[in-house]
Amino acid sequence: MKILVTGANGFIGQRLCETLLKAGYFVREAVRHLPESVHSLKSSNNAEFVFIDDISQKTNWSMALKGIDCIIHLAARVHIMRETSGDPFTVFRKVNAEGTSLLARMAANAGVKRFVFLSTVKVNGEETEKHQFTERDTPNPHDDYSTSKWEAEQALHNISDAAGMEIVILRSPLVYGQGVKANFLRLLDMVNKNIPLPLSMVNNKRSMIYIGNLVDAIIRCIEHPDAVNKTFLVSDGQDVSTPELIRMIAVALGKKARLFPCPAPLLKMIGNVAGKSSEIERLTGSLQIDSSKIRRELNWTPPFTMEQGLRMTADWFMSNEKNI
Repeated sequence: MKILVTGANGFIGQRLCETLLKAGYFVREAVRHLPESVHSLKSSNNAEFVFIDDISQKTNWSMALKGIDCIIHLAARVHIMRETSGDPFTVFRKVNAEGTSLLARMAANAGVKRFVFLSTVKVNGEETEKHQFTERDTPNPHDDYSTSKWEAEQALHNISDAAGMEIVILRSPLVYGQGVKANFLRLLDMVNKNIPLPLSMVNNKRSMIYIGNLVDAIIRCIEHPDAVNKTFLVSDGQDVSTPELIRMIAVALGKKARLFPCPAPLLKMIGNVAGKSSEIERLTGSLQIDSSKIRRELNWTPPFTMEQGLRMTADWFMSNEKNI
């Protein structure tokens, strides 16, 4: 089977392509530039690269799609820490919704059999209160990123209905693992530096997924007949509170967690004053996923526990700390 992976240079894409090649798939990697690991990847005759610039409603995917059986579409515009666009939603829509729609239409016309799309649990919403999110919940995106992903999902269903191309949608929570960036990387760094964190009173539950588990779930969706035209929520299946996560990270790093109490309302007030309200919400709020559907219908079990995933993430961090 010949597979096109978009976003192949990214955090998830690199791990996915390496795993696909080891499993014997032919992998065409859509990239903006050659990755640093190109020489090791080229050791396989089943790997090749195709250069794609900006993804939009005008991208020409013709060369990338030749002979392809399945697309795994990872490329997306994600959260920007320091947004510079005067109209962020238009840019999110251009890349995530219109860009995905064009790729899917061209793929259907080129005879691609299946299109696996990595979406986000944020399509369901930002926070859970009384029950875990499931695939049956009414979508409730709250920001530009998740709204654009939801629009992309709807476009894929419409194209599938019209052209018959099989689609599979995976909604993922926060992904951690070797190469992780942004907030999770900062948390690793703070725990490693023994920085006291005012989070011992937080009583929440959050779902996450280790990159090795996500890659395994994506590969399960490539050929499984029961994945056709379905949406799946995926996670490690081990929901933890923020203090529990910090303690687990500390153990993986060989450190001692330094937590002290601070009432949640005070944390939120500090976050508002500092312009970090969204970060505080993620640290104090709950977001839980029920991933039983993919486990039941695709007979999928995460190959790694959260403890294993955090240990491998910590090992990577310690080995690369000076270069991060």
